[in-house]
Amino acid sequence: MLIRDVRPWGGQRSDVEVADGRITAVRPHDPAAAPSADTVEGRGRLLFPSFSDVHVHLDSTRIGLPFRPHTGAPGVWAMMLNDRENWRNAEVPLPERVAGTLERMIANGTTRVRTYAQVDVDCRLEKLDAVLAAKERFAKHADVEIMAFPQAGILREPGTVDVLEASLRSGATVVGGIDPCSLDKDPKGHLDVVFGLAEKYGVEVDIHLHEPGHLGVFSTDLVIERVRALDMRGKVTLSHAYELGSISESVSRRLIDTFAELDIAMATVAPSTDGQLSLADLTTAGVRVGLGEDGQRDYWSPYGNCDLLDRTWQLAFTHGFRRDDLIELALAVATMGGASIMSHDVPRLAGIGDRPGVAVGDRADLVLVDGETPTSAVMDRGKDRTVLHDGVVVADGLSVLG
Repeated sequence: MLIRDVRPWGGQRSDVEVADGRITAVRPHDPAAAPSADTVEGRGRLLFPSFSDVHVHLDSTRIGLPFRPHTGAPGVWAMMLNDRENWRNAEVPLPERVAGTLERMIANGTTRVRTYAQVDVDCRLEKLDAVLAAKERFAKHADVEIMAFPQAGILREPGTVDVLEASLRSGATVVGGIDPCSLDKDPKGHLDVVFGLAEKYGVEVDIHLHEPGHLGVFSTDLVIERVRALDMRGKVTLSHAYELGSISESVSRRLIDTFAELDIAMATVAPSTDGQLSLADLTTAGVRVGLGEDGQRDYWSPYGNCDLLDRTWQLAFTHGFRRDDLIELALAVATMGGASIMSHDVPRLAGIGDRPGVAVGDRADLVLVDGETPTSAVMDRGKDRTVLHDGVVVADGLSVLG
């Protein structure tokens, strides 16, 4: 395949050859070269690695359904109860909602997905089954990794541990935890279950951490202790972790350096909150950082539109980025930053100026986007997109193919 007349990361117009799912050549564009049946016309569009959404809740989506009044109350437990009360009553069955949402994500340029599947004593494996079915349906369009997520906590409701373990036997490849102190109020017991199951089934760990300030740092230090003790370097992600940068510069520096040393990754959804660790400092230190859309217009919030380029704008905006190199850093996090969390064959970002993913030898998971520069693509979020997965065009003009 030849991808003709594109600008990798906004550089010179180029022709990009792809074979066996990899980029095999990048050379200056030849306007005189005749297109063939295997030519993808870039028309001068920008070429980026495709997006990697490493924090999305496909299991609770209402994408494509009518807007409804938000009925959730503040707090994780109250919001979870609101979801529990309503998710079965949606206008469309859950498997159709999940598949339709994943399809929209692919159409917009996302070909790597880490999705959560809530498992608890109420839904048991019903949400997991819906996500597994969508993963199978779009197996040729995207890599989908499923995390068994105890949204209601692990210790509050008897039987949760059994359901969580059953989900790992049924196809989940990451085990989740959530707010070990504030939700279950037993951080040792909570993390013992999470890391015990991770050891038993050889899976990775992803901890949702909404806990504020010193409490969040305390829970993080407990996670760090287990990563050291169990030698789980490169197998743990902290999601959200909104306020780990709110204590002091020395605490922030210690956490960033420790995350880099132990290869503890971070997944952000670009929240509009103070106290976040610096994105530039994290990537410069070598911490794997990825981006996600979180809920998709669900019973938790009305936000989410299946477009990670839109969330990239939010990431740049909430971090106060104006310089082109920093806005491009947000793009790098949204693409190869997340890819490095899902596969450790993908190197960590090497600081602010790293623009990986479109060189010879790289996997041909790519997205073509209209725009003058990478910054303008983030600002304008154009819809003239073509998406490749493993060297095959899987979406064009916001429609999934095949």
